[in-house]
Amino acid sequence: MKKRIVRITAALCAAALLAGCGGSIGSKDGGYYTTEAAAQESYNYDSAAGSVDSGLVPENAAEAATDETAQKIIYNASLSMESTDFDTTREALMTAVEANGAWLESTSLYGTEKDHDRTADYTVRVPVGSYRAFLAAVGDAGSVLNISESAENITSSYIDVQARLSALEAQRDRLNALADQAETTADLLEIESQLSDVQYQLENYTRQLRSMDQQVSYSTVDIYLREVATLTPTGVTFGERIADAFGGGWDAFVGFLQGLVIALVYLWPVLLIAVVVVFILRKIWKKRPKKEKLPKPAQTPPPAEYPVKPGDEPKPKY
Repeated sequence: MKKRIVRITAALCAAALLAGCGGSIGSKDGGYYTTEAAAQESYNYDSAAGSVDSGLVPENAAEAATDETAQKIIYNASLSMESTDFDTTREALMTAVEANGAWLESTSLYGTEKDHDRTADYTVRVPVGSYRAFLAAVGDAGSVLNISESAENITSSYIDVQARLSALEAQRDRLNALADQAETTADLLEIESQLSDVQYQLENYTRQLRSMDQQVSYSTVDIYLREVATLTPTGVTFGERIADAFGGGWDAFVGFLQGLVIALVYLWPVLLIAVVVVFILRKIWKKRPKKEKLPKPAQTPPPAEYPVKPGDEPKPKY
């Protein structure tokens, strides 16, 4: 009996060592988040409408995403664009999403149609095989001011998670075999406790592997759309920019005058009341009695410059 217990204990220790070997493959728990060996690249460039194209994603990206021996790369992009016809551009973007098998992960709308200040934020998940075609469709939908792309190589993290899964599956099989050979309840409970811990780790790493597969297979594209009255010029000369500035200044002046007239039309009741009040005040002011001017007091002759001596007084005239 003692030999049986010693043999089971030794088998459990071996299974624990096997799990430790699998756990030491990566530098940290959760190999998906370990990116020390992951290569990462980022590109930023300006682009005009209708000319958006990816400089990162290869033509065979769809095959590479499903190939177990290929590099595991996550492609992401962020675009900023504007349009003078907000509704038409939005419809074109939704059409591009449907046509390329993509789906909206999140969407936000701000502003009102009346004020012509609407903006929209979209987060789109695009199949990596349709990534290039989707960017081209977005470029045709509106004026793209800039686009930023990034490529993150997670191959080493992906391999780490796969190795951990293999080690944990081997440990699970070993523990199941020991459970079949257990003769006492205490041994069975100990084995089942370790099986529960191994199963939890298996589910955790399986979930991480699925998440990585999804990010590799579906690229994330963030789109910011803004409604404008005039498109921002892209790729123009200095003279063209000066001409656009003059034209923009005149448009701003005309817009200011239009806004002033509209404001006055909105405020006509206030202006009418102000005119009536001023008219009444002027009438009241004119009807007020004027103050009579009081006569000026008689002025006394100034004192003589020299004192009058006795006998020099002026004699009265008769």
